[in-house]
Amino acid sequence: MGDGLGAGRLEVIAGPMFAGKTEELVRRVRRAQIAGRAAIVVAHELDTRSGPGRVASHSGMEIESRTVGSAAQIPALVEPDTVLVAVDEAQFFGDELVDVVVELADQGIVVVVAGLAVTFDGRPFEPLPALMAVAEQVTKLTAVCSVCGRDAAFHVRVHAPAPADGDSLTPVAAHVGGVESYEARCRLHRA
Repeated sequence: MGDGLGAGRLEVIAGPMFAGKTEELVRRVRRAQIAGRAAIVVAHELDTRSGPGRVASHSGMEIESRTVGSAAQIPALVEPDTVLVAVDEAQFFGDELVDVVVELADQGIVVVVAGLAVTFDGRPFEPLPALMAVAEQVTKLTAVCSVCGRDAAFHVRVHAPAPADGDSLTPVAAHVGGVESYEARCRLHRA
């Protein structure tokens, strides 16, 4: 696994909704592929917005992906020639993602993780803060405030997602959605 040179590392792409996190993740994967490096993209089964087998940004960029239900399933996807593992929507994987990606990086793999840094009510959204603490590189993106156009480090829920068939939403599943449920906001307009 990896390039055999011990060049594994963890890169985190964090920010609010609509900041371009998935777009940046896809860009990094495509660069690795252009360089002839084996890369896999991993999505969580909770994120069904793009359909099965692909990750897509709000702007329409997409790439083939593998879907898993937990972080513990990610290492089994890694082939001997894998140099890069990209994980989208990291917040869906919970705290166990930290140990998994650190282990992959320790094995010489470049791991790129993208996810929400904050919840819709402005609180740190684990595991992103923990991942940022142990990463070699952190890219913190902002969106555009839907009220005033300033840089938006937050997003707010404007319409709560409805649970399917009377089920209740888990706290993480409550964050699934897009422009129909959320808006990017600056600090001034997040309340």
